[in-house]
Amino acid sequence: MKRSVLWLAGGATALAVAAGLFAWWVPSNAELVARAQAEFEQRTGVGLRIGGLHWSVLPAPRIVLEEVATVQDEPIRVRRLEVRAPWRALLERRIRVDWAEADGVALPRESVRAFRGQGDAAATPAGGAWTLDTVPVAQVRFTDVTWVDRRDIALAYDGQIDFDPNWRPRSAELRRAADASSPVRLRLEREGQADRWRTLIDVGGGTWNGQTALETAQDGSLLLTGELEPRNVDIEQLMKSFGRSTPVAGKVNGRTELRATGADPGALWRSAHTRTRFTVQPATLTRFDLAKAIRTAGTSRGGRTPLDALTGTLDTQATGDGTRLQYRDLKARSGALTATGSARIFLRKLDGEVAVDIVDGVVGVPLKLGGTLDDPELSLTGGALTGAAVGTAVLPGVGTAIGARIGQQVERLFGGDKKKPAPRGPRAP
Repeated sequence: MKRSVLWLAGGATALAVAAGLFAWWVPSNAELVARAQAEFEQRTGVGLRIGGLHWSVLPAPRIVLEEVATVQDEPIRVRRLEVRAPWRALLERRIRVDWAEADGVALPRESVRAFRGQGDAAATPAGGAWTLDTVPVAQVRFTDVTWVDRRDIALAYDGQIDFDPNWRPRSAELRRAADASSPVRLRLEREGQADRWRTLIDVGGGTWNGQTALETAQDGSLLLTGELEPRNVDIEQLMKSFGRSTPVAGKVNGRTELRATGADPGALWRSAHTRTRFTVQPATLTRFDLAKAIRTAGTSRGGRTPLDALTGTLDTQATGDGTRLQYRDLKARSGALTATGSARIFLRKLDGEVAVDIVDGVVGVPLKLGGTLDDPELSLTGGALTGAAVGTAVLPGVGTAIGARIGQQVERLFGGDKKKPAPRGPRAP
């Protein structure tokens, strides 16, 4: 009995000493907060505030951060971040996270841009004795992650990513949060160990499915390519799901090619270029009336133009100030009216040209597209109001007689057949 008591007392004493040593060796929550804030600012040059920090070691190391915010005019905020790591990786001084979960993240565009070019510093382990695991992060889950663009449009997303080595997603899913007007979901499914993914997109009541691939050059730069096919995607629903409006309504079908290059995923995003050959049948121009623009012979705003079909090619190019859109080879049909043209959209400003052909002898009436996406306008070009100049402008080289005849038709259409005043005779000396 005495021996048992001694063993128990000795064991209790050893545990107490171990607990004391552990408490002395492991920093307090406040010390961990101070370390994390200092390390973050040293690496990024941006201050950090952490509202709360909690950790535990059983059954596996786990740390929870709450109310995290960067010290910026528009802070990046994280309501809650939980990270779990395996004991074995820590004992071997390898950086590996088995599970990371983020909730309530706000990402203002301008604040995120302050961290460009700091990926290498952020990825370098603190202390040379630590190394990155082949899978530094195995699983990521996120809810209510909100991107705020330069126009203060806030879009919330949920999703998850499961990683293979070298940061290759084995599977991924991104969803617009419940405030989206129609379901929006992107899924990636890796094909074996190849850097190729089956890409499935549900949007606008239709699909935009295909395949994407990633290539790595000898210098480490990345090339992302993809081929996708939009099928019965409602354009208005698509744009409304992302807080945007559109001057064209209808369901789009076609083919999209994607290409992006860069040193890291952020650079890929910023260099992304797409080309979509599309058909919308039937379609509606929701912001202007082509027929009215011709009848009134002046600037036209508002109205609608129903079309039997609209075809063309859309190029998008990401830039540091937004996405530049260019429509080429546009062709529209609506009964007796046909139109061809091109248009460019950047920073919500419109610039384009349209030539409208009418069966009743009027050919190639030139219109100018301008204004903004919120207030587009159509107007006749300067030469369209000057008789024969219309013919020669839109049909160069056809001859003065044909040009004059087309000019007369346009004059009649625009009310130019009104009786003109008789010319004055020579003044009396």
